[in-house]
Amino acid sequence: MLTRKQQELLLFIHERMKESGVPPSFDEMKDALDLASKSGIHRLITALEERGFIRRLPNRARALEVIKLPEAYVASLQPRRGFSPSVIEGSLGKPQLVVPPPAKSAANDDQSNATTVPVMGRIAAGVPISAIQNNTHDIAVPAEMLGAGEHYALEVKGDSMIEAGILDGDTVIIRNANTASPGDIVVALVDDEEATLKRFRRKGASIALEAANPAYETRIFPPDRVKVQGKLVGLIRRYH
Repeated sequence: MLTRKQQELLLFIHERMKESGVPPSFDEMKDALDLASKSGIHRLITALEERGFIRRLPNRARALEVIKLPEAYVASLQPRRGFSPSVIEGSLGKPQLVVPPPAKSAANDDQSNATTVPVMGRIAAGVPISAIQNNTHDIAVPAEMLGAGEHYALEVKGDSMIEAGILDGDTVIIRNANTASPGDIVVALVDDEEATLKRFRRKGASIALEAANPAYETRIFPPDRVKVQGKLVGLIRRYH
């Protein structure tokens, strides 16, 4: 079992490597854990190495490798009950919607009609990746999922929204919008170059992009750095 500080350091190293692929410096670790000196970081790293959680790579500066994470932390990453977008099961290959057979009536026949929605590349549910790309292909979505307005789809990359029921590999359906209410899950464009899927919050005059995974920190920006690109209305999931 790890001490609280050992676990804090392990998760900080893990998160930083997920963000940039590079371990944090000893100064960054010291500041993150609010320690007075780097000697405390050395002791924590040695303890983590002895317990088999990390490995120091020889002949490389700042070279650390996370080998495993605490079991309790891994268990916490499993989706929990709570908000869950509308999930429609699909099949292998391109996401396809499986709609329950409607009762045979003219009204239900109209409701079962699918609408084509463009898939506009990938969106990060984690560290922001490249901004939304051009239309890669189209998918069919039930009209009753969409409602009014323009819509597009994005393929999810990352695990920062798993407690909202959004998993790596899902395809999210987004209603085009440039405003959001606190609590909405939105596509946010940061600095006109990075797109991410997060829960929208306000912190005073600032905008907070909140993950649904305890491994990720809430990111706070001045309002001029964030543009809402749309709001989540549903998702499609493939099972392999």
